[in-house]
Amino acid sequence: MNDRPKRTTVKDYIRTIVDFPHEGIMFRDVTTLFASARGFRMCIDQLLHPYAGEQIDKVVGLEARGFIIGGAIAHQLSVGFVPIRKKGKLPGATISEEYQLEYGEAIVEIHDDAVHPGEKVLVVDDLLATGGTAEAGIKLLERLGAEILGVAVIVDLPELGGRKKLEDMGLDVHVLCEFEGL
Repeated sequence: MNDRPKRTTVKDYIRTIVDFPHEGIMFRDVTTLFASARGFRMCIDQLLHPYAGEQIDKVVGLEARGFIIGGAIAHQLSVGFVPIRKKGKLPGATISEEYQLEYGEAIVEIHDDAVHPGEKVLVVDDLLATGGTAEAGIKLLERLGAEILGVAVIVDLPELGGRKKLEDMGLDVHVLCEFEGL
């Protein structure tokens, strides 16, 4: 007899870890989704669905779990993958963008030759909270002349306002599931 719960949506594969990394935080752990072949395929297929038929030149993944889904999506589309990383992690010439965190500031970077003017890109990440990292990444891509077709994420935390921030920037935001709370 199989005692595992039936999983029919991407959200069913995501576990919640209470009080991680700090008390009061409900951490939405997508590694359980990635560990399931069925769940991972469902996730990638659903992230791609709204962009079927679109000409996409590159997929851009935000550090770090955005690399996992971004690589899989780029493979499915037979296009290149571009990482946006934390400051100091890329070996070549970069451009950078500073953004605000809940307690301080951070900087993300992209290689200055990773995207060319006019290239159409899809930005992907695992989770959208305040939208700060995504906004900074989009600013980098715009500085390089990319056309952002959309932002695709697995999880949105609507109470934190990231989706609204990106939509207010005129971006199409595709979300697979939402979780209430922090």
